[in-house]
Amino acid sequence: MRTINVQHVLDHSKFNKFNWTVLIWCSLIIIFDGYDLAVAGAAIPSIMKEMGVNPTNAGFMMSSALFGMMFGAIYLGSLSERIGRRKAIAICIALFSVFTAVAGLCTEPISFSIARFLAGLGIGGVLPNVVAHMSEYSPRRIRSTMVTLMFSGYAVGGMLAAVLGKGLIEAYGWQWVFFAAAVPVLLIPFMLKSLPESITYLIKHDHMDEAGKVLEQLDPTYKYQAGDDLHLPMAPKGKKATVGELFRDGRGFSTVMFWISFFMCLFMVYALSSWLTKLMASAGYSLGSALTFVLVLNFGAMVGAIGGGFLADRFNIRYVQFVLFILAAISITALGYPLPLPLLYLTVAAAGASTIGTQLVTYAYVGQYYPADMRSTGIGWASGIGRMGAILAPIVIGVLVAMNLPLTVNFMVIGLPALVSAVAILLIKDPKPH
Repeated sequence: MRTINVQHVLDHSKFNKFNWTVLIWCSLIIIFDGYDLAVAGAAIPSIMKEMGVNPTNAGFMMSSALFGMMFGAIYLGSLSERIGRRKAIAICIALFSVFTAVAGLCTEPISFSIARFLAGLGIGGVLPNVVAHMSEYSPRRIRSTMVTLMFSGYAVGGMLAAVLGKGLIEAYGWQWVFFAAAVPVLLIPFMLKSLPESITYLIKHDHMDEAGKVLEQLDPTYKYQAGDDLHLPMAPKGKKATVGELFRDGRGFSTVMFWISFFMCLFMVYALSSWLTKLMASAGYSLGSALTFVLVLNFGAMVGAIGGGFLADRFNIRYVQFVLFILAAISITALGYPLPLPLLYLTVAAAGASTIGTQLVTYAYVGQYYPADMRSTGIGWASGIGRMGAILAPIVIGVLVAMNLPLTVNFMVIGLPALVSAVAILLIKDPKPH
């Protein structure tokens, strides 16, 4: 009987067709996810006008999806460890696609908020699953780059929402950008057929033949034989990866620091995603111009995610994130002051790179920090706790907008959490080898 160190194969495999399949599917899913989340921010000025809601109530309407994301991240994020990652991802896609489209049928705030809450369950649940999947199937030397490259699809989704928003809202109404979100449901059968299952899940549930076939695709020189001992460090069989496991073996303090960083960073991300269009419109820009800022924000996020992942694979990921969070505090605060248009676009791009982009690097960091058998749980709980910041952001900024405070105050409130997040990241301790 041969003993195969599966973790060694995962860490040192060459990037091949198998890895490309995982990257393409996970990136597509993140694009859909990013679109479904950004669509409300792109449409909010039109929704407020048509439904007759004030900024405070609009903030609560946008937070409904984020509230759903908190529960989705915590509960659906760890569902994969019971039913498999492919099925969990499929459930999430169905939730966020169908109920985002349903929100387009709503004509008043309450039903709209309920539909967005249900969509949020899927949006929040899919994130930890695809991060864990991409982390698992990326060679160690390029793991941060692969996760953040995949996550750049989130920014692509946001850009797609802005582009379709500019084209569809004025021509057909805000509802049509929500109806477009139903398309990913059609791809679920193809995803279930071609996306490989988590090898950690397969080994933990004794699906050794299937795990052996996955291993053959990761390492073409390996040929699985019945009886091979596929060894992967993980919790004992039958033992669930609970939140308590995140606090064992010296991980407790760092787990809390991850949660603080996620909370603060997601506050910034969703404050900008939800209110940038409205803030720029109130500063005198037309709806089309304000949506252009959303496009620039997400373009910056894509550059920040890929660039941050590239740097994180070459330098200490903690210090890379610290520098990016300091950039976030400076760039967001600067948005509140009059700037020449080219410099304003550059500052918006920097804000996107250092908030949304940095958040995506943080997902990669968490994915590397925890052992494979608790990776989805670790990411899910960090994301779930972070959603509390995401929920508060649209409400807090909505209240500030309703108070007609100076633009500088609004952006200072959005940028301040970056400093807290920078300190939390610095305090994270290196994990024990796993």
